[in-house]
Amino acid sequence: MEENSAEQRSKSTSFESLDILIRKWRDGTFREILDDWKWIFTYSLRYKGAIIFYLILGIFSTTMGLIGSIAGKYLIDIITGYQTDKLWLLITIAVGSTVLGLVFSSIISRVTTKLSIYINNDIQLDLFNKIIDADWMEINRYSNGDVLNRFTSDAGTVSGNAISWLPSIIIAMYQFIATFIVIMHYDVIMAILAFASAPFMLAVSRFVISKQRDYNKKVREMSSDMMTFEVETFYNFDTIKSFGVADQYSKKLRWWQEKFRNISLKYNMFSIKTNIFMSMVGMLVQFTAFGYCLWRLWTHSITYGTMTLFMQQRSALSGAFNGVLGIIPGFLNSSVSAHRIREIVQLPKEIHIPQSSELDKYSDKGFTVQMNNVDFAYIQNNKVITNSEFIAHPGEIVALVGPSGEGKTTMLRLILGLIHPQNGEALIRAYDGKEVQMNVETRHLFSYVPQGNTILSGTIAENMRMAKEDATDEEIVEALKIACAWDFVQKLSDTYNHKIGEKGRGFSEGQTQRIAIARAVLRNAPILLLDEATSALDVTTERAVLRNIIQQRPNKTCIVTTHRPTVLNMCQRVYRVMQTKVTELSEAESGKMAMDF
Repeated sequence: MEENSAEQRSKSTSFESLDILIRKWRDGTFREILDDWKWIFTYSLRYKGAIIFYLILGIFSTTMGLIGSIAGKYLIDIITGYQTDKLWLLITIAVGSTVLGLVFSSIISRVTTKLSIYINNDIQLDLFNKIIDADWMEINRYSNGDVLNRFTSDAGTVSGNAISWLPSIIIAMYQFIATFIVIMHYDVIMAILAFASAPFMLAVSRFVISKQRDYNKKVREMSSDMMTFEVETFYNFDTIKSFGVADQYSKKLRWWQEKFRNISLKYNMFSIKTNIFMSMVGMLVQFTAFGYCLWRLWTHSITYGTMTLFMQQRSALSGAFNGVLGIIPGFLNSSVSAHRIREIVQLPKEIHIPQSSELDKYSDKGFTVQMNNVDFAYIQNNKVITNSEFIAHPGEIVALVGPSGEGKTTMLRLILGLIHPQNGEALIRAYDGKEVQMNVETRHLFSYVPQGNTILSGTIAENMRMAKEDATDEEIVEALKIACAWDFVQKLSDTYNHKIGEKGRGFSEGQTQRIAIARAVLRNAPILLLDEATSALDVTTERAVLRNIIQQRPNKTCIVTTHRPTVLNMCQRVYRVMQTKVTELSEAESGKMAMDF
């Protein structure tokens, strides 16, 4: 019963997908599907030899199945006394074709799985590289969940069909035609009955498509809402416990469960009723064909073997017909997924200036970071930075201060070349005057400690080696010492091999900040950016960390965003970011601001 229900849902989906394709053909948007599949085939063509091999094996496997069925017919005829002279030959053919069919099917399964994995890896690698190199403003128009969904689910959908779609439709058509010819060879009316059953069932199933689609949509939406509630609950588990509202969330979960139960049971009842109706129609067609076979057998027009062959191949013909139509949803789904992936792939790339590599030879002497007459807006006509100047020299600590949300982090993004001014310029300049606009190729000259907890699950050493993959244990220890983190790390039983939990669990906020700073120190880049990176440190530790950083490399340019007066007292220059303007404060203003904190 469950198999029949699944089969009817598959038929409905196939018919609905066929309607969609016809509609797209009529409204002129079918070209988009073809463009999506052209993109998919760029990956398929990398393995064209394997695809041809897959196709040949599929045709051989289908042929072996037909030969085995025909041999089975004659074996039944022999047993019932019609023929006896070719018994062992037919047994050999029947067994051999079955074994060969099994071997071919196993090889096909293996080849399909391997190729799907290869293509999935190719797509994901290409997509990953495109995401990493996409323009920051453009890629941030998409939510992290959406990008991840395209990277995993959509890539999997495409790779699952990129290899098998064309061979599958050719094999299914071959099976349909070959099976129809075999049946027609023995009885034309049998062939017509077998052919008529599949499209008749599809025509009947069309009446229930709309209702099934509505229920499916409601179930998917309800499932999505429940998942959102569950994910948000577990992500904010600490907050829920802290407010003591666990019982409220338990009641909310029960409420969601009841809503999901009700819609699921309604859909289940509809499916049962639909399945009963479709099964009765299917049985009517089957009994019609069976009755015709019995009549032909009763009149001695066919043998028992021929009747068995017909009943067996009638199901195969119906399956082949449904198989051809069943490929359409995969074709359509792959097109949708490919389109979603192509949207990301076709995003504008970040700015690359190859001449930036010429700055590397000046690293030991440090760099000046400078902005001239910079205007920037995330949204048109809504400026975050207006006509602003900024400069930071080697050996200096320069602060950016101002109210939250006024543009301090935006300034750091401009300095990193993640975003670019609409007017003006953001430059990095060597001591001899050579300068380059901020871009991807200058980013390796920076170490960056952003706001928030940026520690990943894994060992302390693994977190540190994110910044310098080949760092020695001695270099890790030295960086931890400079960041004043070694004093607590050395007390751990396995020191820098100690495992950190998700979101830095097991460590205080101040400790995770010091590890993050140590990671930036390990990179030992000539420019260091600290975005509120010392906010959780006490005054003494904060001053010690900054002093150690400057002493590590005297020509390091250090730029910090902060609200701490202790940092301001150590800075050579202080810039205030307020009301879209970046303004350098005088020493008196800086001192007064430090006193006002």
